[in-house]
Amino acid sequence: MSKINKFDEVKYIQINSFKDKRGYFSEIYNKENLLNHDIDDNFIQDNESFTLKKYTLRGLHFQTPPYSQSKLIRVIRGSILDIYVDIRKKSKNYLQYGSVELNQESGCLYIPSGFAHGFITLDQETLVTYKVNRYYNKNAEMGIIWNDPALAIDWPVSNNELTLSEKDRNLPLWNEIEDQVNF
Repeated sequence: MSKINKFDEVKYIQINSFKDKRGYFSEIYNKENLLNHDIDDNFIQDNESFTLKKYTLRGLHFQTPPYSQSKLIRVIRGSILDIYVDIRKKSKNYLQYGSVELNQESGCLYIPSGFAHGFITLDQETLVTYKVNRYYNKNAEMGIIWNDPALAIDWPVSNNELTLSEKDRNLPLWNEIEDQVNF
């Protein structure tokens, strides 16, 4: 386990792999291991995201309380730059972001509720899986535009290299929704 930048709550969890001439075996999810890292979320759903093109950006998404979600993220194939933004108004790191590159060789990333989340693929045909501790609620879904100047996220590509969904392209600036979010 390590702290990711300045965020004590965001955690990188190493996965032990046992390799031999046949390939490898890894224990991906172990509740006791998470408890040893002070993660006591009850994960209730697994999600999978497959992305065809390199430099596809997904995010920045979150759900508002009481439907806010914690996530346990792992890359199965390819690689991503994972971005998380602290949107907890009373946090010392309010509106600061962190990032970590994840690939099929790396461990899992735990992001607690109270963070907006997104990622950009760094390879073609990237497969990401993540566990969540609450079900999706359409009425609680929100997001922040990826290039919001208030966040000043240092994405690794220029705007014209990105692939974005129409939904993500039209997300609001944080100052347009800040009053609607109460973490």
